[in-house]
Amino acid sequence: MKFVIKHEMKGRIRLHMAQRQMSIRQADLLQYYLTTLPQVKAAKVYERTCDAVVRYEGDRKRLLEGIQKFSYADEKLMELAPKHTGRALNREYKEKLIRKVLVKALTKTFFPSPLNALYTAVQAVPYLWKGIRCLANGRLEVEVLDATAITVSMARSDVNTAGSIMFLLGIGGLLEEWTRKKSVDDLARSMSLNIGKVWQKMDGAEVLVPLSRIREGDLVTVHVGSMVPLDGIVAEGEAMINQASMTGESVPVHKEAGGYVYAGTAVEEGEITICVKKAAGSTRFERIVHMIEESEKLKSSVEGKAATLADALVPWSLGGTVLTWLLTRNVTKALSILMVDFSCALKLAMPLAVLSAMREASGHHITVKGGKYMEAVAEADTIVFDKTGTLTKAQPVVADIVTFEGRDQNEMLRVAACLEEHFPHSMANAVVSESVRRHLVHEEMHSKVDYIVAHGIASYIGQERVVIGSYHFVFEDEKCVIPQGEEEKFEELPEEYSHLYMAIGGVLAAVICIQDPLREEAPEAIRRLKELGISKVVMMTGDSERTARAIARRVGVDEYYSEVLPEDKAGFVEKEKQAGRKVIMIGDGINDSPALSAADVGIAISEGAEIAREIADITISQDDLLQLATLKALSNGLMKRINGNYRFVISFNLGLMILGVAGVLIPSTSALLHNTSTLGVSLKSMTDLLA
Repeated sequence: MKFVIKHEMKGRIRLHMAQRQMSIRQADLLQYYLTTLPQVKAAKVYERTCDAVVRYEGDRKRLLEGIQKFSYADEKLMELAPKHTGRALNREYKEKLIRKVLVKALTKTFFPSPLNALYTAVQAVPYLWKGIRCLANGRLEVEVLDATAITVSMARSDVNTAGSIMFLLGIGGLLEEWTRKKSVDDLARSMSLNIGKVWQKMDGAEVLVPLSRIREGDLVTVHVGSMVPLDGIVAEGEAMINQASMTGESVPVHKEAGGYVYAGTAVEEGEITICVKKAAGSTRFERIVHMIEESEKLKSSVEGKAATLADALVPWSLGGTVLTWLLTRNVTKALSILMVDFSCALKLAMPLAVLSAMREASGHHITVKGGKYMEAVAEADTIVFDKTGTLTKAQPVVADIVTFEGRDQNEMLRVAACLEEHFPHSMANAVVSESVRRHLVHEEMHSKVDYIVAHGIASYIGQERVVIGSYHFVFEDEKCVIPQGEEEKFEELPEEYSHLYMAIGGVLAAVICIQDPLREEAPEAIRRLKELGISKVVMMTGDSERTARAIARRVGVDEYYSEVLPEDKAGFVEKEKQAGRKVIMIGDGINDSPALSAADVGIAISEGAEIAREIADITISQDDLLQLATLKALSNGLMKRINGNYRFVISFNLGLMILGVAGVLIPSTSALLHNTSTLGVSLKSMTDLLA
C-alpha cells in the first residue's frame, strides 16, 4: 500500500493513504491491520481524509515496511477483521448533529421574522402532537411539559424561546439516541460469538477444523455442553437447546431433524449434526443487538425506578406551573418551571450509567448480559466457588498414569483423550493436552460418546464398553471391578492428586492422576472480595474431603463442601437465597450449570464448557480471578454513581425552578441550564468508574 507521511514526531506518525476516497469497511480493515503490527501501540483511521495516525514504539523502518505490506484484498485480513466496529454509527450521528446545528444557524441568521415564525410553528407541530397523544392516552409525561412550554411561548409571540426549546430538545434527543445506540453497539461487539474450531463431519468422521473453513452446506457436529457455532438445520440427532442468548428464556427447547438452530445457542442434552445455512457472523451480531435493546434482562431495578420517578414528577411540575401563575399572574415565572423537568436527566443518565459500566466491564474482559446483574453483584453478600477449573487452574496437568493388567500407558492415554476431547472441561483438557505433548495421534475408534453430567463418559470400542470418570460413576454406577490381584496397587494410588478412572469391559484399565494447582491469585481475590462487601465465601467440589479441606484452608473460604453433585450445588444456592442472601455462583463446567441458573448471578470462567458460558449471566474471559474483584468494584461504583445522579438531578433542577419563580432566571436560560446539566450528567455517566 502506498502512502505519504504528512506529519511525524517521536513515537507518532500521520499517514495519508494513496487513494481518493476510503469506505468505512476499508477504514476498518486498515485500522485492524495497523493494530496487529508489533510496533503499534494505538492507531486511528480517518476515512473522510484517508489519513491514519499511528502511535508506535521501536523500529520506525520496520513499522513503515509493515504498513507497505497492507492490502485491502488480503483474504485472511478480511476474515479476521471485525465486521461491526461502530464507525458507521458514529459517522451517521455526527452528520445528523452537524446538520441540525447548521440548520439552526442558517435559519436564525438569514430568515426574516415572519418566515422564522412560520418555520418555528411548523417545527412545533410534532412536539404538540406528542403532547396531545399523551393526554389522549391518559398519561402526564414529559412530552406534555414540552408541548405546553412551546405552546405558551408561541402564544406570547416569543418565537426565539420556542425555537431554542425545540433546538435543545432536538440536540438532547439526538445525543440520547446516539449514546444509547453506541453503548448497545459496543456491548454487542463484546458479546459476539467467538468460536475458534468446530467438529466438521466428513465421510462419516468428525474432524476438528477452524471455523473460518466452514461454508454454507457443510455438516457440523455439536456435542453436549458445546455452543452451536453457526445457524443451520438439524440433519441428524436430537438435543435440548438453551436459547437464552437469543430469546432471554432459559428453558431449553427440543430440536430434532429438520429443526432450525441459531449460532450462539448451546446444547444442554443430546448431540446434533447441523447443515450450515449461514456463514460465520452473518446474523449473530444483529440478534445480540436486538436482545440487548428489547430484553428485560437489560433493565436493572434502578433504571425502572428512574423512569417511574421521572413520570411521577410531571404532574407536580404542571401543578407548580399553574400555581405559580395563579399566585403571581406572571407568565414568564410560570414558564420557567415548564422549562425544567426531571424526566430527561433521570431517564437518560441512569440507563447510560448502566450501559457504560457494562461497556467498561467488557474492557476488563468481563461480559455482562444485563444491567440487573451488575446491580445484583453490588448487592451480593455470598459467593459460591466451584473448585476444579475455578479456584484451581483452568489447565490442570496429568501427573501420572497408573495402568492395570499390564496395559500400556500411552495406549490408555490415547483412548482417554479420544473420549475426553469431545467434552471440554479442565480435567478433560488436561488429558487431551498430555496426549498432544506425547505426540499420540489417535483416530476416532469409538462409537457414539455419551456424557453423563458430573459423572463421566461412556462409549464402545469394538464390542467392549469403555467408561471414564469419577469413582462413583465407574465403580458404583457402572459396577466395574478392580483386576484380581491388583487391589494393593489400587490402594496405593497417590492421594495428593485427583483421580480419573477408566475401565474397559467392566474392568479397571487405568487411573489418570491429575495435578490441579491452585490459582496463585485465588487467596488475594477472596480477600479483596471480602473487602468489597462479600461476607460469606463458600467452596463446593466433587473431590474428596481430604482434597477439599486442603484447598479450602489455602484459599481462605469460610465454608467448604466435598463430594457434591450438581443438584447439591443448586440446592445450596436455593437454600441461601431462601435465607435472604444474595448469591453469586462461579463455575466452569457442565456440572455447574444448574447452580449457575439458580443463583442471583451466575459467573462462568471462559476456559470452561460453552454451556456454562451460555447459561451464565456474566462471563470472565481473562484467566484471572482478580477480575471478580474488578467486577465487584465496578458494580459497587455503578450503584454509587446512580445514587449520586439521583441527588444531583433532583437538587439542581429544583434549584432552577426556584430561581425561575423568583425571577432570577428567564425561561430560555432555565431551559439552557437544564439541558446543559442533562448533557453533563449523561456524559459523566459514560465515564469510566475505575479510572
